[in-house]
Amino acid sequence: MKDKTKLLDELHALRLKLLETAEARGSLTDPEVLAISEAADQLIVSLQQLQKEELNRIRSADQYPSPS
Repeated sequence: MKDKTKLLDELHALRLKLLETAEARGSLTDPEVLAISEAADQLIVSLQQLQKEELNRIRSADQYPSPS
């Protein structure tokens, strides 16, 4: 899975592209705008999965602390 920072950078770039394309096309329902939006949605889902995995690792570490 991709690095969280890289995914956030990609999402930021898509967000800018989405705004520019929507403004240029004059429609939020233009096929190109929708395709960019769907790509951003996929990145958001990937980021949510990473956050869930991180949270599960933290919870697991708290539940089973290493012996001192």
